Amino acid sequence: MITALYASLLALLIVWLSLNVIKARRKHKIRYGDGDNKQLICARTAHSNTVQYTPLALLLLLMLEINHASIWLIHILGASLLIGRIIYAHALLKERHSGRVTGMKITLYTLMALAILNLIYLPYDKLLNL
Repeated sequence: MITALYASLLALLIVWLSLNVIKARRKHKIRYGDGDNKQLICARTAHSNTVQYTPLALLLLLMLEINHASIWLIHILGASLLIGRIIYAHALLKERHSGRVTGMKITLYTLMALAILNLIYLPYDKLLNL
């Protein structure tokens, strides 16, 4: 399954982002919340944003794969999602606004493409046989 590849890579990204949060917490001795610390705020935001977008995108990618979309299309969308999330997280951690915008655009365009393509590849004949 192609989706398993991207789910695994995105899981590793989430683990890396989690470790960044832990590192910032230890460095600044902040147990809960963000302590109004900019580094911790950025680390938490990079992590939570990725956690928020990844499940829906992977579900849509899996549905597209199940509905027999072409392999190259699934790889392009999976790679696009992964690249968008990496660009966003890296830019946020380095406090670069333009990279954040680019990463979000890639992520949102990928989500829109996944939603639209799922509607196209949906097996309508099976939906009508209720």
